[in-house]
Amino acid sequence: MKSILLCLLFPIILTAQTTRPALDAYMQARASFYGFNGNVLLAKKGQVIYQQSFGYADVSAGRKLDSNSVFDIGSIAKEFTAMGILLLKDKGQLNYTDTLRKFLPQLPYHNVTIEQLLTHTSGMADGFGLVTKFFNHSEVATNDDLVRLLASEKPPLYFEPGAGLAYSGTAFNLLASVIEKITGQPYKTYLYEKVFKPLGMMHTQVANSSRSVKDIPGLALAYLYSDSLKRNIPAGESGWTTYLAGITGEGMIVTTAGDLFKWDRALKNHALLNAATQAEMLSLHSQKAMPKVGFGYGMRVGENDMGNYVFHNGWYPGYLSMHFATWAKMLPL
Repeated sequence: MKSILLCLLFPIILTAQTTRPALDAYMQARASFYGFNGNVLLAKKGQVIYQQSFGYADVSAGRKLDSNSVFDIGSIAKEFTAMGILLLKDKGQLNYTDTLRKFLPQLPYHNVTIEQLLTHTSGMADGFGLVTKFFNHSEVATNDDLVRLLASEKPPLYFEPGAGLAYSGTAFNLLASVIEKITGQPYKTYLYEKVFKPLGMMHTQVANSSRSVKDIPGLALAYLYSDSLKRNIPAGESGWTTYLAGITGEGMIVTTAGDLFKWDRALKNHALLNAATQAEMLSLHSQKAMPKVGFGYGMRVGENDMGNYVFHNGWYPGYLSMHFATWAKMLPL
């Protein structure tokens, strides 16, 4: 099966020769040849220079995608979870060196710190594997269920905290639980009040409950290609493990390309954090050579021919997404 819905945001450096007709011709060719179905937004120096929709939000109803179409952005949600933690840091409610057990003392991981969770250097065990093995699949698991299983089953860390780098979704699920423990609010409510609403991201929400066009106006329905049926089918018919869909922190956020651009501008202009903390979020904190990858706080960071960049990609059944930015005056790596 292959995903066919894609929501993209690329604020990149474009040459003077790159015109809207050229961009449109490029994207139209890919939509025609590869079956690209999704939204694209390109920006330069803070101004949108290209925004276009390709294909359908609901194939059966003939509803086409438009600029208000809402997509699941998968792991790009980690950027927002990191922001939630850094907002608490700016308010003095936590420190990077605080241990996970300071907030979730029932867990057996004594030396794991908040910073290690943010940078994929905690060695955290795979919580989703525990949920798959021990949770009732007829129900929808929550972060509390995940924490309970980690506490009871005590799976070992993959390595000593800080001694390696391994991408960890569970680390960000636990950061969402830390946010809830400190604030006394659901993660969903906290992000809406502290991030989405202040930035005017009115098409963005944590969507870890019912998903339909009625519940989420403008939702682009997900489709996957069935190798056996030789056609696209709704992702809900694919046998995807929906019992995992209630766990937040590493995913479960929906948004539009336009709202992602508002988020991108907020990072560039430190609209939510003080300048020093924002710089920490976007700076290199952990890196490994093979494959070459570096992480800031909740974001991948690196360097290419265009200069320093930050990005994160995302996947959820039927959706692919990417947020990529290369900015002038970023901190050198």
